[in-house]
Amino acid sequence: MNYDRYYTCDMVNGEGLRVTLFVTGCAHACPGCYNSSTWNRLAGKPFTDEVRERLLADCASHDGLSLSGGDPLLPANREAVAELCRLFKQRYPEKDIWLWTGYLHEEVQDLPLLRDVDVLIDGRYLKDQPTTKPWRGSANQRLIRLATGEVS
Repeated sequence: MNYDRYYTCDMVNGEGLRVTLFVTGCAHACPGCYNSSTWNRLAGKPFTDEVRERLLADCASHDGLSLSGGDPLLPANREAVAELCRLFKQRYPEKDIWLWTGYLHEEVQDLPLLRDVDVLIDGRYLKDQPTTKPWRGSANQRLIRLATGEVS
């Protein structure tokens, strides 16, 4: 897996103070996407063990981890994202993981890695469906709290 960037002081992508990783690779290619520079999964830098460990260490004084992109659930990204989520939850069981994907929850709900994700924002970005809902780019996207099934 490659990544485009990560922020160590993010208050935009989820509740509280977060570390946010933007992976590369997205098959959805939504017109008007804010992060179209992340669509090519070969772009960016390799997400090495060293980068992963530095990112995890950066999470120590934060409320949680946010995963965006690109698409963290692109099949080519799933193994590395699953490992990151597993290690994050081992180290910080009281903290949460938020994940943005263009896939619908119904399409990916059986992925084992979602057991470690607390909040899923699903659905393709649709530029003709603007929204004022926090943490979503378009009105069709849902915020799903996976532990309770609450959808907003």
